[in-house]
Amino acid sequence: MSAGFYETDAALGQYLLFHYGMPEQICPLLPDARAACGFPVRCVTEALSGLEIGRKNRALDLGCAVGRSSFELARHFDHVLGLDLSARFIAAAQRIQTERAATVRVPREGGAFDELLLELPSDLRTERVAFETGNACSLRTGLGKFDLVLMANLIDRLPDPAACLAQMPDLVSPGGWLVITSPYTWLEEYTPREKWLDGGGHGTLAALRELLAPAFSLHRAFDLAFLIREHLRKYQWSIAEASVWRRTAGYS
Repeated sequence: MSAGFYETDAALGQYLLFHYGMPEQICPLLPDARAACGFPVRCVTEALSGLEIGRKNRALDLGCAVGRSSFELARHFDHVLGLDLSARFIAAAQRIQTERAATVRVPREGGAFDELLLELPSDLRTERVAFETGNACSLRTGLGKFDLVLMANLIDRLPDPAACLAQMPDLVSPGGWLVITSPYTWLEEYTPREKWLDGGGHGTLAALRELLAPAFSLHRAFDLAFLIREHLRKYQWSIAEASVWRRTAGYS
């Protein structure tokens, strides 16, 4: 799988199902596996659990894909910006925002497909969300400050993850939060070997701690499993590590 995969019809259908599918749509055959469904929602609900966020004014969903986490953040924040490099993903998120539903064809087996209706929950505040395309490694000026930045399964798909993280002190308000989730699947198709954040053998979390200090301190880290359907009987089952970081109030 290469970087170009994210611009294909297959990727769009797969990610719409991953973001908006009900557990029984994603995994019809094995109910026991459905606990790993709903990952974009759980990134928000589990990461924000117990956090002190204050006014809850602005949030950034960086690498938002087709936008489900952005809408979930709108339960907690007055203004949410979802940003992704893929124009196709952003267009799909905007269609969901307007129509509150999408129909996708997902592989069943061989040349057979299932046609599924995916619906946005009626209680989500879509008017609080805006979407735009952008490069996470070189963000446009004028984005302003955010009370929370979410980077869900993004860092190991960037050509220069350290450059992306170097922007975080200017994006996150003092006392605000940075949430990073990733299965740390470092591949040269996406990230040159010399840019991998593998901590010189000590692991990605160690590398993140070094890169983000002293502007951020680690609040907690925990595991989040996720399930991506390839076809009815084949799935990607992965375990992301979620790390929650507090922006140091006195750092400038």
